[in-house]
Amino acid sequence: MKKEDVEKEIKQLRDIIRDHNFKYYVENNPKISDFEFDKLLKKLESLESKYPSLITSDSPTQRVGGQPLDAFETITHKTPMLSLANTYNPDELREFDKRVRKNVGAVSYVIEPKIDGAGVSLVYKDGILEYGATRGDGSKGDNVTQNLKTIKSIPLKLKGDCLKDVEVRGEVFMTRSGFEEYNKQQLKHNEQPFANPRNAAAGSLRQLDSSIVIKRPLDIFIYILIDASKYTDTHEKVLSLLKEAGFKTNIHSKKVSDIEEAINYCSTLEDLRETLDYDIDGAVIKVNDLEKHDILGSTSKNPRWAISYKFAAQQASTTLENIDIQVGRTGVLTPVAILKPVNVGGVTVSRATLHNFEELTRKDIRIGDMVIVERSGDVIPQVVKSIENNRTGKEQKKEIPTYCPICKNPVSKKPGEVAIRCNNRMCPARLKWRVRYFASRDAMDIDHLGVSTIDKLIEKNIITNIADLYFLSKEEILSLEGFKEKSAQKLLDSIQESKKQDLSRLIYGLGIRHVGKYAAQILAAQFNSIDELSQATSEELKDIYGLGDKTADAIASFFATEENMDLIKRLKEIGVETKTQKSNQKQSLKGKQFVFTGTLEQLTRSKAKDLIKEKGGIVASSISKKIDYIVVGSKPGSKYEKAKKQGIYIINEDEFLYLAKKEDDK
Repeated sequence: MKKEDVEKEIKQLRDIIRDHNFKYYVENNPKISDFEFDKLLKKLESLESKYPSLITSDSPTQRVGGQPLDAFETITHKTPMLSLANTYNPDELREFDKRVRKNVGAVSYVIEPKIDGAGVSLVYKDGILEYGATRGDGSKGDNVTQNLKTIKSIPLKLKGDCLKDVEVRGEVFMTRSGFEEYNKQQLKHNEQPFANPRNAAAGSLRQLDSSIVIKRPLDIFIYILIDASKYTDTHEKVLSLLKEAGFKTNIHSKKVSDIEEAINYCSTLEDLRETLDYDIDGAVIKVNDLEKHDILGSTSKNPRWAISYKFAAQQASTTLENIDIQVGRTGVLTPVAILKPVNVGGVTVSRATLHNFEELTRKDIRIGDMVIVERSGDVIPQVVKSIENNRTGKEQKKEIPTYCPICKNPVSKKPGEVAIRCNNRMCPARLKWRVRYFASRDAMDIDHLGVSTIDKLIEKNIITNIADLYFLSKEEILSLEGFKEKSAQKLLDSIQESKKQDLSRLIYGLGIRHVGKYAAQILAAQFNSIDELSQATSEELKDIYGLGDKTADAIASFFATEENMDLIKRLKEIGVETKTQKSNQKQSLKGKQFVFTGTLEQLTRSKAKDLIKEKGGIVASSISKKIDYIVVGSKPGSKYEKAKKQGIYIINEDEFLYLAKKEDDK
């Protein structure tokens, strides 16, 4: 093939890939499967590797930079990156509007969600990304071009001819779902999790190695075009121009006719806040007419044509009255802040996580400190930092424990881990968590066995391990406060019924470290019984697709202990099902992976999951490229949007039931 023909093919491939990237990452409307997209990208990579002289900086293959940097270059912003003045109530917005109208007369506004992320500037030359920088001090920032190139919603080459030599600004953020999934992986590999999505985004941009950044789920919204009046006359049209050029803009931006309409829409955004898959801490109100921007001008810090409206605080300050130590199911000791109750974003918070003792030491948080507490969406409240200026000298550091606070046995810490553990398998605190886990809805699903009942059974020494549940007598249950004849019998019946649960639920309920619902289903599909699983070596387990090395080692270690094998023996003796339940049903869903979101009408979520398992399928909890179907009920959550973005096949409940039963009708 002639070089000019190769060059032509490479150009065509790049244009096709850019177009699909835009549809996937900006419009959330993929037109081809991930597999088909990967084939196109691999073809381009192959051609570029054969003809390296044809590689350009805007090629879709150049998302990760070269060698890690030693330090960031400092960039001077051509136009200062100003901050916005804040307002906190509708009357302050009306005062802003009064000042604007006094100078330029009546105006319309554009309202945009205020993304809680990290501000950046992107500079393009002849439509190609030249560099990107952080906000820094507003005048100068760090050149983080390599890291920004990893964000696939940032175009390396602009679409069309509407914008060429331009500077735009936006906010880099991490989605809530991406943040949670990333932290799960961090914990799974005994790595330090991020504190919150905003810190995760800002910290990622400060990484010197872009090969690390590309693994993090970063995204961006663009909201400003510098010198916009050269191209159009309103900010509303600017947003359209930006999208036309290939940038991602926020779909919740809206033009309003006056300040009262603006106030109403700010309220709408605040109500919408918790349903979004990214953090917003307010709204930005901008004068729509660009000519009036020039007239209104700016102060040394803030533009006079825009203002921020801050939503109800998601952070608050309060006194840290004590630090408790919680002992978890696997023996991990976790420090928990006991707070003077405080309202954070409409919720009263009296306890908050301190993550681990390394984090507690690093942040230097002490008993008696005035601390900042943060609550983000449904995330457990956390202590962000102490307010050191408020210290009186009476504050006390929490000593890192050397003994378990419950059973008083020595604790230990493995090299490379942050976790401190109680190694006593009989520790009452560990036992409480193990029994709760075993009885939970996703495991053995034992109704009427609540937390307080489990605690009383252990405190009275009626049960000393999981198997003891199956030996409970009615008299022992009636000895507990709150139980009468009828409720005691219901608990006994539920315990007996749990013996029939399938093998995957039992495996999950045993609480093997690193074995969640998904791994338990894989194991139940691979082995015919708990006995077969217990005899598998670590090497054999590592060969199973979907299990990691740490999970395999944890499973082998679990069954290597005499205590756990005695537990299995007792469960078998009492009649708990420990073999794969052979079904006459055809395996119409064999190997298929499903995720559920929203409320089902015809089936409970539990029944739907059991149906999938009966048919040989696997139920997963999060969206990934391995998922075959997402079943969507009413009022679906963020998984639905993520599935659309990733091109996963979306079906409703009726389609799911048809899919599950169609083989039976043949």
